[in-house]
Amino acid sequence: MVVELSQLRIFQAVAETGSVTRAAELLHRVPSNLSTRLRQLEEQLGVELFRRERQRLQLSPAGKVLLDYAGRMLALHDEAFAAVQGGQPAGEFVLGSMYSTAAIHLPTLLARYHKAYPQVNLQVQTAPSGELLEGLLAGRLDAALLDGPLSLAGLDGVPLCEETLVLLTEPDHPPVRSARDVAGRAVFTFRKGCSYRMRLEAWYAHDHAAMGRAMEIESYPSMLACVVAGSGVALMSQSMLDSLPGRENVAVHRLQTPFDQATTWLVWRRGMRGANLDAWVSLQEEARRDEGWKGPSVGEALSA
Repeated sequence: MVVELSQLRIFQAVAETGSVTRAAELLHRVPSNLSTRLRQLEEQLGVELFRRERQRLQLSPAGKVLLDYAGRMLALHDEAFAAVQGGQPAGEFVLGSMYSTAAIHLPTLLARYHKAYPQVNLQVQTAPSGELLEGLLAGRLDAALLDGPLSLAGLDGVPLCEETLVLLTEPDHPPVRSARDVAGRAVFTFRKGCSYRMRLEAWYAHDHAAMGRAMEIESYPSMLACVVAGSGVALMSQSMLDSLPGRENVAVHRLQTPFDQATTWLVWRRGMRGANLDAWVSLQEEARRDEGWKGPSVGEALSA
C-alpha cells in the first residue's frame, strides 16, 4: 500500500475546513477530484476517515489519528525539501490567520512574499485563534497569526501589529462605559475559540454583567449588518470596522483598558523556523516599518 503525499494534503485540507468544497478552493482543485482521492485513501486504509455532522465533515476516530501523523509527515517533507534547496525558501508554507488579520494586514504581505519567493507554495488558512493554535501544535500549520502573546512552552513568536477593539451598537444607543450598559443584549460573534469573543466574555465578567445570547456569525460584514438592524451588539477591531461599508450606520464604543487593546502575533513551534518562515518574518518586519504598524519590534519582542 502506497499513500501519496498529495492524498495527505487533500485529507488535511478537508479536515481543517470541514468541507470538500472549501478544501478544493484552498488547493485550487475541483471538488470531485478531492472526493475521489479521499475515497481512494479510505479504501487503501480500510477505514472511514470522516463523518458528516450538521452539514460539516467531522473526523472519525481513525481520521483524528491520521491527521496527527499527516501533519508531521508533511512538515518533515517540506523541511527536507527546503534543506536540499540549500536553505532557500521553497516548497509548501502553510500560514494560519485570524479572519480580520487576513482581510486587513495580509494582502500587502502576501503580495511581497509571492513576488520575492515565487517558488514557495504559500497557503493561507483562516480560523479562530483557538483552532489556529490547535493546528499549529498538531503540525498542520507552519505558523499562525493570532491574538497573543502566548506563554505556552514550545512556541516562539514575534508581534505583527496592535489592534484597538471597539463595541458596535445601533446609532442611537447611549454611550457604553461598562458592560452593564449592554447587559443582556444579543452578541454577534464568531464561534467558540475566537480570542476576541473570549476578550468580550472577560469584559462582561469583569463588570459583573450578564452577556446576552451569543449569535455565531462567521462574517464581519454580516455582524455589522445585524447591529445596524438593531438586533444586538458586536466586537471587532477598529481596523476591521474601518474597512467595512456601512460603518457610519453604527455607534462605536471603545472598551475600557485593558480590554480595548490586542496584539496580533506570528507564532510557530520552537525549533521549526525554516527558510520559508525566516523569509516571512523578514518581510513582516519590513512591512511593519513601511506601513507604520504599531507594536514592539521583533528585536524588542525577542529580548523581552
